[in-house]
Amino acid sequence: MCLLDIRRPKLDGLEATRLLAGPQVAGPMRVVVVTTFDLDEYVYGALRGGACGFLLKDSGPTLLAEAVRAAAAGDSLVSPSVTVRLLKHVTGTPQPAAPTRPAPPTEPLTDRELDVVRLVALGRTNTEIAAELYVSLSTAKTHLSSVQLKLAARNRVEIAAWAWQNGQAQPAF
Repeated sequence: MCLLDIRRPKLDGLEATRLLAGPQVAGPMRVVVVTTFDLDEYVYGALRGGACGFLLKDSGPTLLAEAVRAAAAGDSLVSPSVTVRLLKHVTGTPQPAAPTRPAPPTEPLTDRELDVVRLVALGRTNTEIAAELYVSLSTAKTHLSSVQLKLAARNRVEIAAWAWQNGQAQPAF
């Protein structure tokens, strides 16, 4: 696990992230970018480069600790203010497929897996997903792992992006 800032001497944080966690890295490291620079280009660059988290330094120590715990558990965490902008971008005009964007599912998602995807896209934690679906935490994690495999997603951010891009981010009625 590694915490990186965007601006670093000699090698910037985005390039360091790509080298440590990028799509071409065998056994990628869990990288959380922590920075004062609240710029979309940095957010997208970090997430496309393989970061599992992106925090603004003014987020405070509680959110930083949560991001470290999430990364250690294989999850992702993005600052709430950044998440809102990220989701607006993802739901805007369709863009050409980026190489790191999850592909269509290798097999169809079950109704329960779609429920999990919707909740991930709404920012729910594994514990919250389990509670909202009335299943155990272990079952919620199993569904999440299955979704991740079917979507070939590397993390929750890619699952959420897939959900927003494919109209699956709204709560089921």
